[in-house]
Amino acid sequence: MLVGMGTVFAFLTILVIGMSMMSSIAMRFVPVESDNDPSEEEIAAITAAIAQHRNKTTK
Repeated sequence: MLVGMGTVFAFLTILVIGMSMMSSIAMRFVPVESDNDPSEEEIAAITAAIAQHRNKTTK
């Protein structure tokens, strides 16, 4: 049982390290765009969705 748990732990550790390395390599080639400002259409859609949800749950 200890060998099996140790094997799984080692595999998961290697998997996390590998994914972290791949993420850092990918971020070097494709920088993330920082366009976090929502457009007017997105704000209107979110407002309408919240209003519709509130109307359904209060009845």
